[in-house]
Amino acid sequence: MEVLRVILMVVLIIISLVITVVILMQEGKSAGLGSISGAADTYWGKNKGRSMEGLLVKLTRICVVLFLLLAMVLNMGIWS
Repeated sequence: MEVLRVILMVVLIIISLVITVVILMQEGKSAGLGSISGAADTYWGKNKGRSMEGLLVKLTRICVVLFLLLAMVLNMGIWS
């Protein structure tokens, strides 16, 4: 049981590092003055989900869910 706990802790640390790197790779959400004139409704703005930025957002959400689940499992106290 202790080996499984150590493995889960290592996976939790790796996921936390992945979350940090993925969040730092993302662009800022501020559109600046372009949003005032409606420049946010460009082709890039409409298809952002299929771009690298959209992939990073999805990866962030998946990693955060995994992180929370692992943290809850490790904190349940069934390892003692």
